Amino acid sequence: MGQNWVADEISECDLGDARLNRRLGAMLEALGERPGSSLPTAFQDWANTKAAYRFFANENVSEDKILEGHFNASALRIQATDGPILILQDTTEFTFKRAAPEKIGFTHISTGRKMEEGRHQKHAICGLLMHASLAVTPDGLPLGLTAAKFWSRSKFKGTTALKRRINPTRVPIEHKESMRWLDNLRLSTKLTGAPERCVHIGDRESDIYELYCLAQDLGTNFLVRSCVDRLAEDGATTIAQVMAKVQSSGTHEIRFRDVAGMEQRAVLALKHASMTVRPPIGKQKKYQHQTLQIIHAEELDPPENRAPVFWKLITNLPVENHADAVHKLNWYARRWTIETFFKTLKSGCRIENFRLTTADRLANCIALCCVVAWRVSWLTILRRQSPAASPAAVFTEVERVILDRAMPPNRQGDPRDLAFYMTATARLGGYLDRKSDPPPGTTVIWRGFSRLADLTEGFIVANEGNPIKTCG
Repeated sequence: MGQNWVADEISECDLGDARLNRRLGAMLEALGERPGSSLPTAFQDWANTKAAYRFFANENVSEDKILEGHFNASALRIQATDGPILILQDTTEFTFKRAAPEKIGFTHISTGRKMEEGRHQKHAICGLLMHASLAVTPDGLPLGLTAAKFWSRSKFKGTTALKRRINPTRVPIEHKESMRWLDNLRLSTKLTGAPERCVHIGDRESDIYELYCLAQDLGTNFLVRSCVDRLAEDGATTIAQVMAKVQSSGTHEIRFRDVAGMEQRAVLALKHASMTVRPPIGKQKKYQHQTLQIIHAEELDPPENRAPVFWKLITNLPVENHADAVHKLNWYARRWTIETFFKTLKSGCRIENFRLTTADRLANCIALCCVVAWRVSWLTILRRQSPAASPAAVFTEVERVILDRAMPPNRQGDPRDLAFYMTATARLGGYLDRKSDPPPGTTVIWRGFSRLADLTEGFIVANEGNPIKTCG
């Protein structure tokens, strides 16, 4: 894989030692060439593998410093585009099996099998959580991460019992794990340098009144899926009660894949309204009410074999007509891009298979793999949106020679553009490349890059001292 991208993603990284900076570049290059490989396979020999382990364990190395260069590169890519930027926020969990799980931490309590006395067996799950913000264009091209936070839960409190004694809405946001949504919104907005262009998008976990207020203070925008039926208008009614009286503005058809991967079609009835939304009762002295737009999209005649689609969205963006509501609905649907990024990070880079023993070392490794996962996601979408782009920035001359020869005879007459070489890479990863097949996804792309790295190494050894002959 062309390596100019490595320099771009680490140019602003400063680990306080030139040797560490060089090691960071070498490790990112190795992981980028073989995404999904074990660390010894990626780094090829014991000396480089041992150096990598030492790098992850170094006290001067942290996930923030590793990602600093990538964040800066993301900002440059954002500045190079026009129009709105969708900042997708979400949380994912990494689970590990360790003899000493306390060195990593825990994420949640799992309920297991039922014991003889009738109680269910419970045990803590060893792992890390990551909350990330991913910047994408409205067309879905991922421009890079803009913020990331790693943590584990050192102990578990009786949350359910606590809720019986204390109204959770009265607990300050600074004392809650939900603060991560506000932190990422603030960091991402600052990084872009253009708050008015940002649209921060989150699922139901992000339905936090403090987030609405922070967005207003920063002059930025949000679009989140609502899960709380908040007080509305004069405080004597709620959002749901107001929306029940609103007439549908029309319908909109969406297509999606269900949990089994089967393609589904749904026709949604849309409602939208502007209304005054009030803060929770326990926080009305601290926060002001806001005028926000509500969009409800409910499926008409849902099938019996799956749950109906029902999205309740809340935003500070203008929604004046049916077309505006459809527009915001399509923007929210882009949230799936960060789910694909997490899948690439977990299944493609195989984070949960790494044997690092402490939370800090794992966080450092995950941060490095985040850049690799973004790269794979970016190339996957770039192939679809800019198929005629030059492949020179992505593939080396040797890699292009190998991919030229790997394509079947009936494709040898195709133009040697980005789409040609990305398709050839995907074929190495198992893509069948039939006329009826959809464009290759991240899975076959990351598999293909790993195979391409092995083929390139063998090609260089076999042709040492001989000139490279290009095709076509």
